[in-house]
Amino acid sequence: MTKPLSEYNRKRDFEVTAEPSGSSARGKRHARAPAFVIQKHDARNLHYDFRLELDGVLKSWAVPKGPSLDPSQKRLAVHVEDHPLSYGSFEGKIPAGQYGAGDVIVWDRGVWQPHDEPRKAYAAGKLKFTLIGEKLSGDWTLVRTRLKGSGDKEQWLLIKENDQQARPVTDYDIVQAEPKSVLSGETVGSPKTAARPRKTSRKPSAVLPDQFTPQLATLVDRAPAGDWVYEIKFDGYRILARIRDGEVRLFTRNGHDWTDRLPRQTKALQALKLKDSWLDGEVVSLNAEGLPDFQALQNAFDIGRSLDIVYYLFDAPFLEGRDLREEPVEKRRAALKEVLERRKSKLLRFSEAFAASQRDIFESACDLALEGVIGKRAGSPYRSTRSTDWIKLKCRLQQEFVIVGYTRPQGSRSGFGALLLAVNDECGLVYAGRVGTGFNQASLKNIREKLKPLERDASPLEKPLTNAQARGAHWVEPRLVAQVQFYEWTREGVVRQAAFAGLRTDKPVEQIIHEQPRTAKSLKKSPVKTTAADSTLVGVKITHPDRVIDPQSGTQKLQLAQFYEGISQWIMPFLRNRPVSLLRAPEGIAGEQFFQKHSEHLAIPKIKQLDQALDPGHARLMEIDRLAALIGAVQMGTVELHTWGATTDKIETPDLFVLDLDPDPALPWKAMLEAAQLTLSVLDELGLEAFVKTSGGKGLHLIVPLARKNDWETVKAFAKAIAQFMTRQLPERFTATSGPKNRMGKIFIDYLRNARGASTVATYSVRARPGLPVSVPIDREELKTLRSAQQWTVDNLLDRLQGLKQDPWAGYTNRQTISKKMWKKLGANPPG
Repeated sequence: MTKPLSEYNRKRDFEVTAEPSGSSARGKRHARAPAFVIQKHDARNLHYDFRLELDGVLKSWAVPKGPSLDPSQKRLAVHVEDHPLSYGSFEGKIPAGQYGAGDVIVWDRGVWQPHDEPRKAYAAGKLKFTLIGEKLSGDWTLVRTRLKGSGDKEQWLLIKENDQQARPVTDYDIVQAEPKSVLSGETVGSPKTAARPRKTSRKPSAVLPDQFTPQLATLVDRAPAGDWVYEIKFDGYRILARIRDGEVRLFTRNGHDWTDRLPRQTKALQALKLKDSWLDGEVVSLNAEGLPDFQALQNAFDIGRSLDIVYYLFDAPFLEGRDLREEPVEKRRAALKEVLERRKSKLLRFSEAFAASQRDIFESACDLALEGVIGKRAGSPYRSTRSTDWIKLKCRLQQEFVIVGYTRPQGSRSGFGALLLAVNDECGLVYAGRVGTGFNQASLKNIREKLKPLERDASPLEKPLTNAQARGAHWVEPRLVAQVQFYEWTREGVVRQAAFAGLRTDKPVEQIIHEQPRTAKSLKKSPVKTTAADSTLVGVKITHPDRVIDPQSGTQKLQLAQFYEGISQWIMPFLRNRPVSLLRAPEGIAGEQFFQKHSEHLAIPKIKQLDQALDPGHARLMEIDRLAALIGAVQMGTVELHTWGATTDKIETPDLFVLDLDPDPALPWKAMLEAAQLTLSVLDELGLEAFVKTSGGKGLHLIVPLARKNDWETVKAFAKAIAQFMTRQLPERFTATSGPKNRMGKIFIDYLRNARGASTVATYSVRARPGLPVSVPIDREELKTLRSAQQWTVDNLLDRLQGLKQDPWAGYTNRQTISKKMWKKLGANPPG
């Protein structure tokens, strides 16, 4: 008997081709829908390889003209050898001399649902099935024919059934309209389709993204040990340059287009004649000594003199059509330096690194009154997040502050006396001191003019000031951001010896917080000894701070606690006043995990124990009512936080219900987004406003806030009625029955989380999964561009939060009532 895939393996030399070798996956089937994939293959003749998962392999047909949505177009499909399941994600170039030499992309993928027993139908030569893919959907047929012309290979026909997805080819030819890969966005036959050779580390080219988030540095208290590359920390504006098809656009770190504000720099970049690239750097203005001067930079922008601005470039995540993000920082910088030297410009300069010791470099930078230095870990890749691979050491402390008021000038001084400063914490704006030096007559006048229309009667601060602090204060709307240098923070949380450096227009007020330097020791990738002082947060001592919680990201226990501390103002409103359950992973997520609903005998530091009467017959329920309790939970190995759908003061009347859209893992992400939109449409029709968040796992959560009127039984029954209604309307897409077998090829609408005592992962909770993804609220408009339920992780969530222009869940506090009319629309009745 011929072994599965023997013909496939016989035709290929896996020492030369990057195609996967493999064996049949018989006996390894899991409860999921079988996959399909269509690969566009530019071999001797361009064709489409149509593959269906069956019996542990991919049954394969070569379709010369590709699939058509027109039922009258019966496309020839030549049966070829079976392929391994791992082939379904293969993209790249099959080398010359190898079987099927040429470019391959994944043109479409998803799951297929056979209409009859698939093995019998395949053997009989007539397969009828439904496709749920990124591009193709609806009903299809593969039928064997007796056509001749391909030797001993069977001839089949691929035919689209006449359903809602069918379209005449004269109106729409899908292979012409949708030429790109669903994985990489590439097309075959283009220079960007790169080989993926087996024995090289060279990364393939990729389509240039429209938008790009820069890598950010972590503030540290001293230079760490290890191999680091150091550059000057420029006192300017971070600018990213996108070069595509010869057009140059310049963006701030938050994505604002500043091309028109930097016309000369744009022209200088155009003169380099680079192919598709993203370049990273900082624009500065140099003083008479050739040193960066932030006030001068601001003046240059104010008067429109871009000639006075120099663009220092220090990295190239994409360069000349190649994706360099995985290359070591030294190689990226060397490639950038080479292209800048082709055509030298006074307005474009390369940010040189220094070979001296970090101590000498740092001391020299401080002697020159520079802001500080940036260190980059040798060999590190480029990551669009704040990373400990990039660090910053500041000579004098310097950061941004929100201007909340001013004092009147004294003596002959005009404008104002001092600016009153604030930063955001978990409660709101808190006072951070005042700055009265660093101004000249022009800046005093300019800032006073900006303050005048913002004046208000009451303080915008969360807490009232002392009489001494508030003496002479005039309050303004918190709209302006000041860059301030200072000597230190006092114990009271105000700045000492502050000097004004300039106004910032590139950072929103909501992003301004008290910057805390990380200890150099916490940056080491290998486990380190950490002192008690290093590992104490908000009064909670973190034991085993260097324990790796997630091997994939390398996140340590102390770093997880610091992450929760950093997002405390976002997560705490969703934890307070609710019973909480903890998913604990004391040895990390790779070890044993425990789900804990009650305080029991384990003492969680700072946790609040609730009234015994809330859950009779059990140990007390728990609540995380303050930051110290959140950090205490992490100290005891907690990774995930799950909350009830009711508050502790009215625990028998839920104030929300949840629809957890839980997909068959084999479904394409497009199917998840479509399911969310369909469910939201039903909720809209019922008159209920729903709020969306990523689960941090596989799916999405739809949260519907409620007025506290109905009991648990009623709320759960209503959520079940919605799930059953969706299943009746679209049985091929949804199921209201739990269990992997019932979910095959479908999305389970999990309403069971709405029972008394059940819980849902809290908004902004980390998930105990590789990479430590986070459950994150999104605006409904963001669904269109959402890439994954695990799009945000502990590594990149802070950048999202800092870049938000408005709360994606604005209006979440609005409470809604379940009406009789809603029950009627669902064809259901309330219990009782």
